[in-house]
Amino acid sequence: MNVAVMGRPSGWPPGMVTGILAGVGAGAFWGTTFVAPLIAPGFSSIDLTVGRYLACGLLSVVLLLWAALRGNAQRPTLAQAGAALWLSLLGYTGYYLLLVLAIQAAGAALPVLVIGTIPLWIMLLGKPRGLLWRSLVPGLLLTVAGMVLMMQVTEHGQGDGEGTNLWLGIAYAVLAMLSWTAFGLLNARWLARHPEVNSTLWANWLGVAAGAGALAIWAVAGTDLASLVSRPGFGTFVAVCAVTGIGAAWVASVLWNMASRRLSASLAGQLIVSETVFGLVYSFAWDGAWPAALQWAACALFVLGILASIKAHR
Repeated sequence: MNVAVMGRPSGWPPGMVTGILAGVGAGAFWGTTFVAPLIAPGFSSIDLTVGRYLACGLLSVVLLLWAALRGNAQRPTLAQAGAALWLSLLGYTGYYLLLVLAIQAAGAALPVLVIGTIPLWIMLLGKPRGLLWRSLVPGLLLTVAGMVLMMQVTEHGQGDGEGTNLWLGIAYAVLAMLSWTAFGLLNARWLARHPEVNSTLWANWLGVAAGAGALAIWAVAGTDLASLVSRPGFGTFVAVCAVTGIGAAWVASVLWNMASRRLSASLAGQLIVSETVFGLVYSFAWDGAWPAALQWAACALFVLGILASIKAHR
């Protein structure tokens, strides 16, 4: 008899449904980072990066202190603390700083597109040994086709006189893509080697490391607090930092750790496409624009690519 077991569809590997939902949920939160610089345009990329990860770090410290008060404290070893610092640079402060620079230089659409290639690289570099390459081809082709459509829309939408900022934005976006691709693969490997550290605890350690990194960035290149407070739109800036720091950094990190533990790197990587879809939707909503037919088609291809990848990994 073909029945569901423990809330899981029959025939699905244990934890796969939870991992998929967690991965898509992380994408929904990550997508907010593409509109953050557009909502608070009067603040620099440094200010946005520092504010976001200070919020994430503060939340992580509060949660760790609360755990300590309840007698559930678990301190990282020196090696674990070093890993948290290094990975937080790759996937948190360093990545987001590059992304914000890209968006401020070229707008939101093109960086979203470049970042959207991350699933392709993680799928290719993180394929399980037992999975045949031909199984990944449908998902890869659908994702590439969606990216080609989005690229055509972006190229047609670029106006004259934007060449310098456009190429600078592309350069920043490519660096951000490389940084997060390395983070995605190395973070999954670290979690697999340390099952004693749960997803929430690891998110807290990464959050504290990211907060420390944000303070270092602020000390070197940040805007002084008095100037920030006096600047128009400071309240909006604080709200953006809080939302992206708690949602797109901490909550998304917990969800992504859950997905990384339950799914292969190649399937988890494919789910990152959902960030692109959500990022585009949020950008269109903020701009008050209706997506073009090619953009709708691209989003549909992205979703079909995710479904094809899920089928290949079942």
